[in-house]
Amino acid sequence: MKTLFIAVVCLLACTCLHAQKGIWNTKDAYLGQKPPGDTPRVFAEKILMKRDTFPFDRVAFSADGREFYYPSSNTWFDSKPSKIRYLKFENGKWNGPYVFLPLYYAPTFSPDGNTLYLLGGVKDGKHSFVSQVHRKPGGGWTQPAVYLKKDYGLYDFMPTSSGVCYVGSNVHKGKMGDFSDYDISSLTMLGKDTVIKSLGPPINTPGFDGDFFVAKDESYIIVSAKETKDFECELWISFHKRGKTWTKPVSLGPLINNGPAHRWGEYVSPDGKYLFYSTGHSPKDCRIVWVRFDRLLTRLKKENLKN
Repeated sequence: MKTLFIAVVCLLACTCLHAQKGIWNTKDAYLGQKPPGDTPRVFAEKILMKRDTFPFDRVAFSADGREFYYPSSNTWFDSKPSKIRYLKFENGKWNGPYVFLPLYYAPTFSPDGNTLYLLGGVKDGKHSFVSQVHRKPGGGWTQPAVYLKKDYGLYDFMPTSSGVCYVGSNVHKGKMGDFSDYDISSLTMLGKDTVIKSLGPPINTPGFDGDFFVAKDESYIIVSAKETKDFECELWISFHKRGKTWTKPVSLGPLINNGPAHRWGEYVSPDGKYLFYSTGHSPKDCRIVWVRFDRLLTRLKKENLKN
């Protein structure tokens, strides 16, 4: 009996440990959608699309794959209709979507998964804001609170495991609305001081550079490149070299960059397998798409970090 009891305890422990690892390798992963191959496909259109709103911008999965957050709106040009919605996998099925927070967008998890950083929500006409919500011990989230308030641009805020954050900004005080010279920049908080610095070339160009995704270990960054005056663009990738410099960005290829379109909201799932992004020619045809990414990443990394 003692041997049987020990065996049962071990089995239950293994089962619980497996459950904590998430649902990435089950049929329920990614809202139960059939994964794409090397050609991008629309993600969960029947679940996410509403009659008067569409999903857009950067999405966010929790580390275990059981929560999915995404912005929705009926326009690209006004944050007032924006809402972050979410779905949650509980009791063997996905539930939702529910409204998480109105007026906010660009949800981004902290490396430990206990904080969500958000854009939008707060405006005073003179400052840019990044807000945050924290997980409560008993479940749910705290109310949004301002995390950063600056008199320069804060766009597409993303934290990393090292403590360095990345953000799109013009770095010029008092000119947060001038998007003509936004750069992808690093942002470091040292005590009460915030140090923001453009990554410079080859990541940035003379025009707008602000849409990106950076890996939590800072090994690579995906950028919206070759921006036109109408903000149509392609997705390119750069790799972090040992000397803390970046390789020259290269295209993610013709299957992803298949003609003129808006492409932004880059996001790689926590398991590293899939790239998600928003694309379209107007709000009417805007969709979130996803594509297999891990194999492409391995190939491009090998080709661009030879030396």
